[in-house]
Amino acid sequence: MTQFSLTDLERIVSERATAGTDQSWTAKLVAAGQKKAAKKLGEEAVEAVMAAVTNDRQNLVYESADLLYHLMVVLKIAGIPLQEVMQELERRTAQSGLSEKASRRDP
Repeated sequence: MTQFSLTDLERIVSERATAGTDQSWTAKLVAAGQKKAAKKLGEEAVEAVMAAVTNDRQNLVYESADLLYHLMVVLKIAGIPLQEVMQELERRTAQSGLSEKASRRDP
């Protein structure tokens, strides 16, 4: 059995973005534009933070799913493929965060 991935989510968002706005929330968000999609992303981020600080595990899982979905929509509208984000994560994790920050310090 294959596990669901962010790549799967990206594909689904892409497919649903072209559906009719009367059939798809994704299509409605895309049609409303980046400002609306980004606002929803921010709302979901706040809800995830609130679930985290209140130690509400179940709600944190739920809100994290919403957050990832809305991020995929924002990336879709911006024309940024998930692969670019993954490449940036790979670049950043090539060294520890502390080492990377130390390399940026002025002598």
